[in-house]
Amino acid sequence: MTANTSIDPAEFLHDQLTTASPDLLRDMLTRFIQALMSAEADAVCGAPYGLPSSERVNSRNGYRHRDFDTRAGTLDVAIPKLRSGSYFPDWLLERRRRAERALTTVVATCYLLGVSTRRMEKLVETLGITRLSKSQVSVMAAELDEQVHQFRTRPLDQGPYTFVAADALVLKVREGGRVVNVHALVATGVNGDGHREILGVEVTSAEDGAGWLAFLRDLTARGLTGVRLVTSDAHSGLTAAIGATLPGASWQRCRTHYAANLMSVTPKASWPWVKTLLHSVYDQPDKDAVHEQFDRVLDALADKLPAVVDHLETARADVLAFTAFPKEIWRQIWSNNPQERLNREIRRRTDVVGIFPDRGALIRLVGAVLAEQHDDWIEGRRYLGLDVLAKSRITLLDTTDEAHTDTDLKALSA
Repeated sequence: MTANTSIDPAEFLHDQLTTASPDLLRDMLTRFIQALMSAEADAVCGAPYGLPSSERVNSRNGYRHRDFDTRAGTLDVAIPKLRSGSYFPDWLLERRRRAERALTTVVATCYLLGVSTRRMEKLVETLGITRLSKSQVSVMAAELDEQVHQFRTRPLDQGPYTFVAADALVLKVREGGRVVNVHALVATGVNGDGHREILGVEVTSAEDGAGWLAFLRDLTARGLTGVRLVTSDAHSGLTAAIGATLPGASWQRCRTHYAANLMSVTPKASWPWVKTLLHSVYDQPDKDAVHEQFDRVLDALADKLPAVVDHLETARADVLAFTAFPKEIWRQIWSNNPQERLNREIRRRTDVVGIFPDRGALIRLVGAVLAEQHDDWIEGRRYLGLDVLAKSRITLLDTTDEAHTDTDLKALSA
């Protein structure tokens, strides 16, 4: 290993062109790093390498090799050794961790995109990196934990959050030597500026009333206020938690979940017809037309499908709760099924991992995906106009039913 502290660009380029090296960038980076370390070691010794000098206070004693992982590949870095004391390039390498910070970000991002640690070695090989173990990859990915924690615990100070949606996804985690199902509870909302936000995410053992109650109480403690409408499925624990923690908020039954519930009581051959009739209700231009169309649907199904009619009549108030709000928001909120699209995006990332090693890894990945989506929403266009939000808050009467809240609390404790 040479100890030159300078590089002749013309000579270096001539040598590379002559040998036709396929690793030009890696060789250039290696030589540049070696020249910098050699110059720094000379400064510590008080004199250039190999030259006698009365000012010399130390001398070289060979090299110790370290692998340095970069986006150009793994470099063999020769760190100068000294006869007295030691020299270490802290500006380049970190003690006990040699991966370049930029590469750490790349690997962590790949984990964020759903690449499991079992497949990470193949990935880093394509980057020209060698001997990067699965444990190292896991440590790199764990650097996302602090960012996710700050995102999940941030104050919700951009309210009022007029519209909120809540849902749960079932994911698999290894616990106690076996694979179990856990539930990732996710809430989104529209803030006072008209942008959508990810309000929070939590992992619970079961999608029960206690889990939802704790989750929604955490959101309100962080600043969730001004909620006028919550959209979710008809899970009894969730609806009870909504009534207990968000008094005065109306509840809208998610049209996607309700369609699945209605399909379960509809003969398979009749479902396309029933589905078309149900969608025609949502497509009406105003409140009166929605209720009139709902009545026409009931009349059309009364003779042939009485079970479907009973199901629709029972769910009428919950399915049509959105009609209390300005019609300008109907198509934007209910027709686009934003919560379902968000769930599909989470599934796209988590399906690659399959079974998570623990809950911490699950929260890391799902939380990072949601944080990324949150940033996209905040930096993008408004989801709802400020005039529409103001009209929504004015036209809906803010009434709190204490009796209903008491009933919900009893349901949660049952």
